Amino acid sequence: MMRAKNPPSLRPVLPGDAPRLAALFRASVEMLAEDFYDDDQRAAWAACADDESGFAGRLGAGLTIVALIDGEIAGFASLKDARILDMLYVHPGYARLGVGSALADALEKLGAARGAQSLSVDASDAARAFFEKRGYIPQSRNTVVINGEWLGNTTMTKALAPPVATGHA
Repeated sequence: MMRAKNPPSLRPVLPGDAPRLAALFRASVEMLAEDFYDDDQRAAWAACADDESGFAGRLGAGLTIVALIDGEIAGFASLKDARILDMLYVHPGYARLGVGSALADALEKLGAARGAQSLSVDASDAARAFFEKRGYIPQSRNTVVINGEWLGNTTMTKALAPPVATGHA
């Protein structure tokens, strides 16, 4: 496993990131969800990144940020409509090093700054505990069909603190 010397830095997604983020997405699904979904389910889910232009379009449709550790892409996350955490994926080599937390922190702050009172996420079974630890509350259990395979996830929500006013007296 890779070790981070520094905390992750964050930046907006760039047009040229799509191929690397698609590969990261596939690796994350295939490895980090292994204990939660079977081989066919993970293969169907990972295949969502096979259409690179479609995947790039999804990245561009929301506010997507990329996490870097020592200059290497370690993860990415996307905020949709200021209130939906649409995607959050971490490269398996950087799992449990604070990458997901840094991405979620940033999107929660961005959502609040854009007027959202809460965020929602359809958390995979692999990510549910991560979101629970962050204060997200399960709302409903869902079953979705992805590329012909049934997968479960949980819609979760978290109330956001309003942004801190920085006005002058």
